[in-house]
Amino acid sequence: MTRRPLIELTDRGMYCAAGDFYIDPWRPVHRAVLTHAHSDHARSGHGSSIVARDGERVFRTRLGNSAVLEPVAFGETVVMPGGVRVSLHPAGHILGSAQVRVEHRGEVWVASGDYKTVPDPTCTPFEPVRCHHFITEATFGLPVYRWPSQRAVFSDMNSWWRDNRDAGRTSLVLAYALGKAQRVLAGIDASIGPIVTHDSVERLVVDYRESGIAMPATHCVREDLGREGLDGALVVAPPSVLGSAWLGRFGQVSTAFVSGWMLVRGARKRQAVDRGFPISDHADWDELLGAISATDAETVWVTHGSSNVLLRWLTEQGKDARELTRPKRGQAATDTSTRNQLPV
Repeated sequence: MTRRPLIELTDRGMYCAAGDFYIDPWRPVHRAVLTHAHSDHARSGHGSSIVARDGERVFRTRLGNSAVLEPVAFGETVVMPGGVRVSLHPAGHILGSAQVRVEHRGEVWVASGDYKTVPDPTCTPFEPVRCHHFITEATFGLPVYRWPSQRAVFSDMNSWWRDNRDAGRTSLVLAYALGKAQRVLAGIDASIGPIVTHDSVERLVVDYRESGIAMPATHCVREDLGREGLDGALVVAPPSVLGSAWLGRFGQVSTAFVSGWMLVRGARKRQAVDRGFPISDHADWDELLGAISATDAETVWVTHGSSNVLLRWLTEQGKDARELTRPKRGQAATDTSTRNQLPV
């Protein structure tokens, strides 16, 4: 008789039947384990949610004070029903991001969530976790994605800001409000000029500060800065402000988008911005391969992103690699590598 997998993919998300809990479920469930606070992984409405203590403040900002959270320290073990042991380990993606280690009867699975392995002062560094089965993301799972030196990228960003300041322009950095914006703030040279933040960014900057992460001084746009307070400023805002009336207060603006997608010239053109800075909170090709190798996993499940190329490479290296796909509501998940059917 085939042994039931410890973690299965259902129409609610990854599910551990032995411990009766879900990982990053898409719909409300009785008990969840959340890898991080981005909205495609953390949703409201669950009976209770286990989260990394490092990210408790950002989880509460994103999910609301009514959310029932069970914050745990990295490495702390929570024993679920049936004796299933769950622990969270740093993923290095954003503040409080975690990999989920699940152990039962000597078998260990790890769900990576989103992760990166390069150093980042705004979150706990990625920690490789040995396991039998590893579920990895593949957002940038193509060999073309190899991140340049982050020191060089930030040097380029500082030069761009300095040139704009000297020319009387405001520098607008478009960055996702949670994680990317704070990483930009931690990496730029704050001595160049004032730093102004969009309200959605500032709320999370406060969470980072109160979580012990060093952030430079910032001024929220909702404050009455006056025109002189914007001279030579760096403005950090979410991409949604581009083309909006919100930008009218800043006069002449030079725009930049911060994302891993900016490594590809076509992506920069599609965003219609002056500059693109390739800074990502996801692993690039080499990081993915290194992280997978460090787990020493017998089976690698690949999900989310450019999975086909990564699957083919892993298979050619002799790995048992399979694709984990999200099922349609009411349908079972399948392994599309044609090797196996993943039971529900």
